Amino acid sequence: MKTIKKIPTSKIQRASKLVQTGAKVGVNYLKYYGDKMVNPEAEAKERLNESNANDIYDSLKNLKGSALKLAQMLSMEKNILPQAYVEKFSLSQFSVPPLSAPLVRKTFKKSFRKYPSEIFDEFNSEAINAASIGQVHRAVKDGKTLAVKIQYPGVADSILSDLAMVKPIAMKMFNIKGEHSDVYFKEVEGKLLEETNYLLEIEQSKEVVNACHHIPNLLFPKYYEEFSSRQIITMDWMEGIHLSEFAKFNSDPKIANTLGQALWDFYLYQIHTLKKVHADPHPGNFLVSENGKLIAIDFGCMKIIPKDFYVPYFELFNKEVLDNSELFQNKLLELEILRKDDTKEEVIFFTEMFHDVLSFFTQPFREKTFDFSDIDFFEKIAAIGERYFKGTRSQNMNANRGSRHFIYMNRTFFGLFNLMFDLKAENIKIENYKSL
Repeated sequence: MKTIKKIPTSKIQRASKLVQTGAKVGVNYLKYYGDKMVNPEAEAKERLNESNANDIYDSLKNLKGSALKLAQMLSMEKNILPQAYVEKFSLSQFSVPPLSAPLVRKTFKKSFRKYPSEIFDEFNSEAINAASIGQVHRAVKDGKTLAVKIQYPGVADSILSDLAMVKPIAMKMFNIKGEHSDVYFKEVEGKLLEETNYLLEIEQSKEVVNACHHIPNLLFPKYYEEFSSRQIITMDWMEGIHLSEFAKFNSDPKIANTLGQALWDFYLYQIHTLKKVHADPHPGNFLVSENGKLIAIDFGCMKIIPKDFYVPYFELFNKEVLDNSELFQNKLLELEILRKDDTKEEVIFFTEMFHDVLSFFTQPFREKTFDFSDIDFFEKIAAIGERYFKGTRSQNMNANRGSRHFIYMNRTFFGLFNLMFDLKAENIKIENYKSL
């Protein structure tokens, strides 16, 4: 893969790149209008989505940073984005153009006042993996093979300007109105800033490893603070393949179930015991070892779950609350899904919408075991998402609903469910985490 010698870091440079992309998208639409006059509209729309997805992703992968991170987050929104965008944006999870060797050396020199060759016995200047915020290199020190994650230059400094540029796009995509919207963008901004602080990531990683090392069939790397800085993390090199790649060729249901149970226990234990969760569950953050164990390798995005959100949020999972209209509406008010100034129409619409979504989505939590390979379950969730999030009625209402904590909690659960489905994990013990 071609390397990148320079990343646009100034607000003007990055804005200019997005303007150029916008022009390409405009041309794609002109082609689409002509295309649908002579071809079926569905086919023309599919070609439009493919062209736009390619052009937008090509721009974001060179910008890197929070702009590319947004693409990564959107790739998990399978019920909102067209398939062409999901497929293209999924590449941002672990396959984007890496930094050139001279730029890597420059980053090391700035952090340690030494080049990689002066720190490690061996250092491979070609990146093994490259994602939205950083890339990974293989190194050797005292006979031990290490993974060295290097943050792209200027990522932290460009977050605020990047979010300002993509905010109008996100608001339109998710039907967010201006009123009350800042609290959601502040939540995302805060998490992205945390992800650029690699010293904080090491602290969070060690905390998770210490708390979860006892979970069966789950492995973690060891972290080396003496070879780490705010922009560089050094950890054990973990041999394995990405979870998504494993899921594509695996034909052994026993291994899939073992991995699925480990993944499920890991998340439920964090949520209910630690009240703090790894809120970035995409395939690039998990490997499968040769002997069939799950390896968790990235803890830059951790979400603290405050008690005043945790309690009413999980009360909505109870059938007693779902079946009691008064209790249900009270919880929606408590979680800021409903507001006291809502119209009668808004109350009816959002109560019905969240009742339908939660009735299906929380089904696994009311069972002793659950089959995450059940395609009917996921198709019903997708159908509900299609009905509400893409419906014309919802377009006329303000969709920025709920506490800011929903952003990363929903992202966590949707990401987890998608990973469980990819694995085709069956007979997962839902409350197994309680006995760990």
